Amino acid sequence: MTAMTTPPQKCGCPDYSMSRRAFLGRLGAVGALAGLTSTGLSTQMAFGAGPYTGDVLVVLSLRGGFDGLNTIVPTGDPRYTEVRPSIRIPQGALLPLDEMFGLHPAMAPLMPWWNSGDFAAVQAVGMANQTRSHFEAMEEMERAAPGSSLRTGWLDRTLGLRDTGSAFQAVQIGSSMAASAFRGPSPELAMRSIDDFDLSGAWDATERRRWSDALTGLHAGAPPMVATPAATTLGALAGAAAMQDAGYTPDADYPNSDLGRAMRDVARVIKSDVGLQVAAVDYGDWDMHTDMGTVNSGWLTDKLSELARSLAAFATDLGAKFGDVTVVTLTEFGRSLVENGSGGVDHGHGQAVLLLGGGVNGGQVHGTWPTLERDALAGGDLAGTTDYRQILAEILEKRCQGSSSVFPDLTSDRLGVVRARG
Repeated sequence: MTAMTTPPQKCGCPDYSMSRRAFLGRLGAVGALAGLTSTGLSTQMAFGAGPYTGDVLVVLSLRGGFDGLNTIVPTGDPRYTEVRPSIRIPQGALLPLDEMFGLHPAMAPLMPWWNSGDFAAVQAVGMANQTRSHFEAMEEMERAAPGSSLRTGWLDRTLGLRDTGSAFQAVQIGSSMAASAFRGPSPELAMRSIDDFDLSGAWDATERRRWSDALTGLHAGAPPMVATPAATTLGALAGAAAMQDAGYTPDADYPNSDLGRAMRDVARVIKSDVGLQVAAVDYGDWDMHTDMGTVNSGWLTDKLSELARSLAAFATDLGAKFGDVTVVTLTEFGRSLVENGSGGVDHGHGQAVLLLGGGVNGGQVHGTWPTLERDALAGGDLAGTTDYRQILAEILEKRCQGSSSVFPDLTSDRLGVVRARG
């Protein structure tokens, strides 16, 4: 493998987000109303107008392969320091979590929520169909139906079990790329952000009304497959305009970054009480084959710092509404156990999942640790002892009025990562 010199494409891996974006960019004009190319980040939201009273579920996808071993660090496992001699996180620098695990110091902004029992992790998480391909792993993760003929995404299936929502039933913020988790019959909208979502050519309220009237008349009498998406888009534009007019001043200091701005928008929509049920945020650039860095500086430390500061600001900004929100992180696979010769880690298997929210059973690392002994590894890497769908199913069942039927043939095993709503 020939290493390049600067992130994000250091490893020679294909730019999977750009190729998917380029493909979708050829699909038509609707996304052009509000589409955006944005390196490493896109946000999707789903709103419902029915009698939903569960948590807002925020799915934060860490695209590229998040290194859980240097984040939720198994310092109590003697092989950890052996296999990562130059990139390991020294025990003395870690924030202690329990006898086995410590937290990377860049994640310090989240420690108040760990101590209050609202932030947790699950180690050694995997999926049924193991693969080291970004494309295949992302598709499998978001379809979440191994061994079945289902081709819809798990979030689309979740929404399909609920009452039909408003114009904001499924909205993507950050790019025109629709994540596979939302793939299915529900209509979708694309927006870069709340403030930038508008109809091209409509520069004020008067022009917006003119365009809306003209497009409504144009689609009058059209078949539902044409008229419904048009009406949904126009309704969403009106709703976004109302939020723009109201303005927003957050109650926290977000990082001035793609992720910080995305989480700020999610909090804004939650606090606007417009019926948000699901928000999905993509945060990329975790494919650290080379130059991962050290505990004090470098690629991983910078990414973890941005992640922790964004989530801490989000939790603070929500205020009392934090108790009705559950954040879960996902990634397509973990990283290799053994560091490579370029100061990085290659594609692996077992991963770490992070959980944040008022209903989280926090202050602990959940799951069964398989150890890093050679006979306990999967293809030479950390084994996955917990199916990631078990975590998602438990969140849906206990916090989101959902059903594990979204995940076909899933066992009834649960870890107790969240509490049932009262």
